Amino acid sequence: MIDHTLLKPGASKNDILNLCMEAKKYNFASVCVNPVNVSLAVEALKGTDVKVSSVIAFPFGATPSVVKAFETEKAACDGAEEFDMVMNIGALKTGDYQFVSNDIGTVVGAAKKRNEDKIVKVILETTFLTDEEKIIACRLAKDAGADFVKTSTGFSGSCATIEDVRLLRNTVGPNVGVKASGGIRTLERAMAMIEAGANRLGTSSGVTIIESFKK
Repeated sequence: MIDHTLLKPGASKNDILNLCMEAKKYNFASVCVNPVNVSLAVEALKGTDVKVSSVIAFPFGATPSVVKAFETEKAACDGAEEFDMVMNIGALKTGDYQFVSNDIGTVVGAAKKRNEDKIVKVILETTFLTDEEKIIACRLAKDAGADFVKTSTGFSGSCATIEDVRLLRNTVGPNVGVKASGGIRTLERAMAMIEAGANRLGTSSGVTIIESFKK
């Protein structure tokens, strides 16, 4: 259930290789890396069940849809199997819902063009949204074909909340994934997110969480 994450701009090649080594050891769902590190992670994880996730339009979501599509296609060509895209937050708050829907749909189309099994997660950045806007965003993502909605980038200064995870789960229903991300550093916090309805966790503390679970 864990996306083992390293998105810091200063991450070195050795940092990414260490991330992959840990992901193999603990059999995490995926590693989540910046697009420039996708090829390296794919090569390091060859022959394992650990997938590579690439972030798209990270962390602001404020790039044109055509750029998001190109970034997605490039990451897919490099071997990424999952894509965590940042929604256009400003467009949602403006009420331009058709634009938001098309923006998400463009990335979904680019991701699944060669393989329908590719997974797209839409980062809502819930800290900037009202509950009503979170509900609208979830519905738009679901209708546009996204596989997951995700709480946060982790770069906004806020953490995923149990209330937000519960709201997202109640809105998208049982057939769309919910990924909790941001501030999940302990086993207790991870379990609380799962109990609230998350079926994927984005965290850089996966090793700590699993080691705590073993105890």
